[in-house]
Amino acid sequence: MPKGIRYAEEFKRDAVSQVTGRGYSVQEVSVRLGISTKSLYSWIKQYKKPESVRLKETDQARENRRLKAELARVTEERDILKKATAYFARETK
Repeated sequence: MPKGIRYAEEFKRDAVSQVTGRGYSVQEVSVRLGISTKSLYSWIKQYKKPESVRLKETDQARENRRLKAELARVTEERDILKKATAYFARETK
């Protein structure tokens, strides 16, 4: 299974409902839908939580991604400034 595939929330809920509501096995649903059993088990675990908890965790994950991107940008800017400082320090000697 290729990494980085994003499934729609509706697809995840439908897959989970096939296991929890209709009584199909995780293996059967994962083969039929072409997803890994690990993904399906994690979705089942995720959708057992109350919606308010899920939304809070989703918001935290989104904030973490935003902060990591900002940190990467600021680190890159810092590195550029370090190189510029070193370059101009050599020019003045």
